[in-house]
Amino acid sequence: MAKSIRSKWRRKCRAVKRERYGAKELAQLKKTLGIDENAPTDEEMKDISEIATITDAKTIKEEKKDKDKKVGMEEDTPELEPMDEDGKRIYNKKTMKDQFGNYPVWMNKRRIVKHKKGRGKSLKSTTKANKRLTRKDKIRRKKSNNQPVQQSNVTKEV
Repeated sequence: MAKSIRSKWRRKCRAVKRERYGAKELAQLKKTLGIDENAPTDEEMKDISEIATITDAKTIKEEKKDKDKKVGMEEDTPELEPMDEDGKRIYNKKTMKDQFGNYPVWMNKRRIVKHKKGRGKSLKSTTKANKRLTRKDKIRRKKSNNQPVQQSNVTKEV
């Protein structure tokens, strides 16, 4: 840092702040950890089992299997039709449209136009273009098909 009077003053003020805030921070940490003798002590922590239930992964998996078995047994009972959910929409990953032909709500107009352009390009690349064949290409195709090639008598005028 430069040695101007202003920078020296700033450095001095920062050192004073460091000392003051450092002492406050240390006192706060001690209070939080319960090391400080002067700070009021909080009530002792209650046993964690009173606050929350603790389960391990095995018991959760077993409960899930039992639940699935119960659901399997209930399937033997008369079948109920699932309720139609009005809010659910099924989107096609390729076209990004839902079952009603609408784009998602979060997709703005520019993005829709861009998506349509991109889809058009990808469709063009997958379809073969109807290209006019030149004479040479026609001859090559005939040769590849093992058909006798007829040579035309074309004279060039010079």
